[in-house]
Amino acid sequence: MTYNNSKNQLNNVTLNPEDNAVFNVEGVKVYYGSSLALVDVYMKIPEKQIIAFIGPSGCGKSTLLRCFNRMNDLITGARVEGRLIYRDRNVYDPNINSVKLRRQVGMVFQKPNPFPKSIYENIAFGPRANGYKGNLDELVENSLRRAAIWDEVKDKLKQKGTALSGGQQQRLCIARAIAMKPDVLLMDEPCSALDPISTRQVEELCLELKEQYTIIMVTHNMQQATRVADWTAFFNTETDQHSKRRGKLVEFSPTEQIFNSPQTKEAAEYISGRFG
Repeated sequence: MTYNNSKNQLNNVTLNPEDNAVFNVEGVKVYYGSSLALVDVYMKIPEKQIIAFIGPSGCGKSTLLRCFNRMNDLITGARVEGRLIYRDRNVYDPNINSVKLRRQVGMVFQKPNPFPKSIYENIAFGPRANGYKGNLDELVENSLRRAAIWDEVKDKLKQKGTALSGGQQQRLCIARAIAMKPDVLLMDEPCSALDPISTRQVEELCLELKEQYTIIMVTHNMQQATRVADWTAFFNTETDQHSKRRGKLVEFSPTEQIFNSPQTKEAAEYISGRFG
């Protein structure tokens, strides 16, 4: 169930029979201009589980996360090579509609970013703009309920989302993503700006949401990975022949295994606190 980032080992890795791979990452490289930022990533993302990306700053965690819904397209000079298969389509096929892709693969950012609109409109705006024909009131309520924030905001739906606390804003942003009926949720350090109580609420929410969604989360908090993730990917940096730093995937294992018996020296040293 464990594999290192090697092309030769990719086909030797099998998920549990009941696990379907939502994404197959096959030799993905990411460049920013002429600089190689992330090198040759191979991994399979299982369905309806939480996958945590850990590692020191600058190792490519968020860079890879943005590949899953082509958010790197919005960064000047960014270029992706390799194949990233979502279900049965290459995300980087020229015929893929990136806007539609982002409806299926939603994203929650490090800093809560509610729209400067009412709580209700934060949820309703996206579906309405995309031609939603159902009952918007029901959609708003259901999304807020599933994000575990309905009871806190049900009497103030006309108030601005930006007036909520940081933890509430983040759960509002999760509800906003859920309202688009995605298949996958990407989370880029969703708790880094939150207090411990709000962090616990978001973590508990993630554990509930994985019953319906695949969640891929970048975190600098290794304890958070042990609390919520089914699988953990450890990234690190290396120096090329020109003394330039680039990120790499070192190990991808079930979380309990990578923290208790990592298969690589780099992962063992990072988890034990020897660097990072």
